[in-house]
This record gives sequence, C-alpha cells and structure tokens, in this order.
Amino acid sequence: MVAWETLQSRFFSKYYERPAYHWRPLTEISPHLTKAVLAGEDQRFLSHHGFDFIEMNRAVRDIFRARRVRGASTITMQVARTVFLWPERSWLRKIFEAYYTVVIEIFWDKKRILEIYLNTVDWGSGVMGAEAASRKYFRTSSALVTPSQAASMAAILPHPHKWSPVNPEGHVKVRVERIMNDMARIPLR
Repeated sequence: MVAWETLQSRFFSKYYERPAYHWRPLTEISPHLTKAVLAGEDQRFLSHHGFDFIEMNRAVRDIFRARRVRGASTITMQVARTVFLWPERSWLRKIFEAYYTVVIEIFWDKKRILEIYLNTVDWGSGVMGAEAASRKYFRTSSALVTPSQAASMAAILPHPHKWSPVNPEGHVKVRVERIMNDMARIPLR
C-alpha cells in the first residue's frame, strides 16, 4: 500500500497541486471576512432562497445592452457548484447547479452554507478556503483578519488567479473601497 501511495503522489504531484487547506468553523472566521464576502459576492444572501432574481435580471439586461457578460451566482449556487459539481461550464452543469441550490437551501441553514462557502472557495493558485488564504496573503489566522484585509480578500474572488489582495491594481482597489463601504450595511452576528 505504501508503494502505491508513493507512486500516486509522484505521478499526480506533477499534474495536480494539492491546495493549502484548513477547515475552520464559521465561529472561528473573522466576522469582518464574512461581511466582506457577503458585500462583495452576494449582498442579498440572508434574504433570498438561493437565487437572486434581481442580480439575474441585471446580468441578462447587461447582455442585451452589449455590455460585459457577468455572473449572477449566489453564494448558495457557488457552494452547489464547488461541492457537488464538475468545473467545466455547460448548460447541463447549470441545470444541476439549480437543482442542488434548491436542495442546499432546504436542508442547510444560512450559517452552514456560509461556513461551507468560506472553507471551499478558491482564493488563488493552490489556496482553498478562508484560513489558507488569510495565512498566505496576510500571515494571520482567518479569525484575526482586519476589515481592510477582509475587503481585499473578498475583492479578488471573481478572479482569484489573476488578482492579488496584497498588491491590488486599479479595478481591485475600487472593489475594495466599495466592499468596505458596503460592509457597514451587512447585518451579521
């Protein structure tokens, strides 16, 4: 058995980087980070039931107005995709994503959904979850993340492999500022 594991790790390590990962209960993650993620990713998370029809309507409107194509996925939809589905984009995956979103909203409360999201979200190359991201980017525990660090982390979530919370450029700086302003309106804990 040891030989098989050694062979597996040698072969797969060339093709797959095992992400840095440390599960943390929601109570051990900074409320600043929780608020920042809600402000940046899904401001109506606490009031919708898995689907944000206001954002979906805006995304469709932007497509017809020949503006940029943007997502309208809620945190619950992202959890469904990350936990239950494959990474390739397709209409079939969207159908399953909608199904799992309904199931998740029925069986898990909002705190559990948020805890799973914060522990499974991709925060960059080889970085999965809030604890690994806060350690990598700010050398601190996710429990001790400051409001500005939290906003910087949340600001890169649309493109964690292109953007940096440590050295933010123009668009990311604008997102950080907007998230900092919106955090004050997020009711939590």
